[in-house]
Amino acid sequence: MSAKINGVLQIAISVQDMPRATAFYRDVLGLAFIMGAPNMAFFDCGGVRLYLASGDGSAHGAGNASIYFRTNDVDALQAALEAKSAIIHKPPQIIAKMPDHDLWLMWVKDTEGNLLGVMEERKR
Repeated sequence: MSAKINGVLQIAISVQDMPRATAFYRDVLGLAFIMGAPNMAFFDCGGVRLYLASGDGSAHGAGNASIYFRTNDVDALQAALEAKSAIIHKPPQIIAKMPDHDLWLMWVKDTEGNLLGVMEERKR
């Protein structure tokens, strides 16, 4: 048996203000809070852990990565996020027409300035 990558276990995002970022991911995006510690917060995102890191555990200045969340209704999610005062950087739009569905993408800014993609694979 050869070793191989077989999935994503955890994604890390560097943040500057842990309480503010924790509140955004928990209260605005609605992710399930797993646990927190000084300079850390962990959320469940459909079986993948989302790790917020600040202080010595963060990678500020080390480059950027993007997270793309999945939703089943990007338009309804946009309305729900706007009702919670989230910043919609770019509203939902079709980015690809696949054989059986359209791929929709919306960009949201978190409280730390990170851009978060939210995608819907909308059946035709």
